[in-house]
Amino acid sequence: MTQPFQNTAFDLSGRAALVTGAGVGIGRATAMELARAGAIVGVHYHSSVDEARETLATIKSAGGRAILLQADLTDEAAANRIVDDFVAFAGRLDILFNNAGNPLQRSTLADCPLDLWKRAFDVNVHSAFVVTHRAIPHLKQTGNGSIINNLSLSVQTGGSGGAGPYAAAKGALQVFTRTLSRELAPAVRANAIMPGVVETRHHEVFTTAEKMEDYRRQTPLARNSQAEEIANAVLYLASDASRFVTGAIIDLNGGRFLR
Repeated sequence: MTQPFQNTAFDLSGRAALVTGAGVGIGRATAMELARAGAIVGVHYHSSVDEARETLATIKSAGGRAILLQADLTDEAAANRIVDDFVAFAGRLDILFNNAGNPLQRSTLADCPLDLWKRAFDVNVHSAFVVTHRAIPHLKQTGNGSIINNLSLSVQTGGSGGAGPYAAAKGALQVFTRTLSRELAPAVRANAIMPGVVETRHHEVFTTAEKMEDYRRQTPLARNSQAEEIANAVLYLASDASRFVTGAIIDLNGGRFLR
């Protein structure tokens, strides 16, 4: 009997994916997209409890399997715990999306207090390191693990408007990604996405409406992106569709920055 002609490269059935910062924005959209592809999903959140519960409920109502995982990822013990709890729930760990991060507050480097600089790295780099460090043995065990880190276009353009500490931290995460790709191959692939401006609460908080409109005008595709579009790129990097891709940084900025 002839087998159906279909593309199964994006099928994540039987795999388990941990998404940090999955209550809102890109993390929420990605958690739902990975669940649609068949993955068991760990929905991590820090303080967005209502939104995270909604993410979980949406996944479950569609027949997916997921678990809520609360933690301040700057706390090493708490960060380790969510990995352990997720593996206990899912029985494995195949995919890690280090999405959690925050610009915290705007400051020029000249005026940046040391405490803000340290917190920017704690929230955006050190937390990802701790979660990844705990996850590596489980990712290796599958023989087909995938780590995806969420960067920022500010890595390429510089942290204008007081986003320097955040941009520097995300730049460190870029080097972290490429080092992982060298050290963990072939059992685990490590890649990153580099979004431009996404229409999420993140930019509503840290960007004015006028600036958001400026970004739209500056973008060749004449708009900012949606979280679901970023999630599709993460799905690609998590799946077998990208099985020969590691150490890559995928630009998702509508052509606003070309390199």
